[in-house]
Amino acid sequence: MVKVLGISGSPRRGATEYSVKEALAAAAGVPGVETRFLSLRGKTIGPCIHCDYCKRNNSLCHTQDDMQGLYEHIVWADAYIIGSPVYGMSFSGQLQTFLNRWRPLHHVYRGLLRNRVGGVIAVGGSRNGGQELTCSAMIHSLMARGMVVVGGGDFDCYSGAYVVSHDKPGDGVKEDLIGMDSVRKLGIRVAQVASWMKQGQEALGLQEAAGSGASKGEVDLVEEEGS
Repeated sequence: MVKVLGISGSPRRGATEYSVKEALAAAAGVPGVETRFLSLRGKTIGPCIHCDYCKRNNSLCHTQDDMQGLYEHIVWADAYIIGSPVYGMSFSGQLQTFLNRWRPLHHVYRGLLRNRVGGVIAVGGSRNGGQELTCSAMIHSLMARGMVVVGGGDFDCYSGAYVVSHDKPGDGVKEDLIGMDSVRKLGIRVAQVASWMKQGQEALGLQEAAGSGASKGEVDLVEEEGS
């Protein structure tokens, strides 16, 4: 079973959340795929302060906020569909802090995220509202973790799904037929590539192993007492 996690990086329930769920619905249509949805709306996630606690103690982040309950979802997934509204020609602050807090997974359990599959969605108020720059920023963030990033596999979805909301909630993106088509293509593509990669790794006898020697299922997500 291939597990795909959809993440909405918007502080609101609206166009981005709708778009990510549409991509997940398309992904779920691929045989052998299980999906899960995660919204950052209402979550308190502080920024990474680069204190290196995670590296010194071989532990997850010691900052006690909502991020502690989100690590298990990240570890659960084989692939990610991440959506963000366009804020200042880039992705949202909530999503920025969330992705920065993946650092312990990358450094402490080296290799945990390597070769997992990612796809991105950007929702802007207008057709040329910064979606391409936002997708590019998200793509580079995922690539920094060693992930394999895919587009929709079609000419209108090169590096992610670009959606227009017309500054409306879910109804706005429903009117963007081109954007919604690219969202669904992206969902299918992420699920397919993740499935092919997992089958290939199993056929070759490869394992995604962390630097500590722990496999995906063995990563300890419990903070040490008093941390």
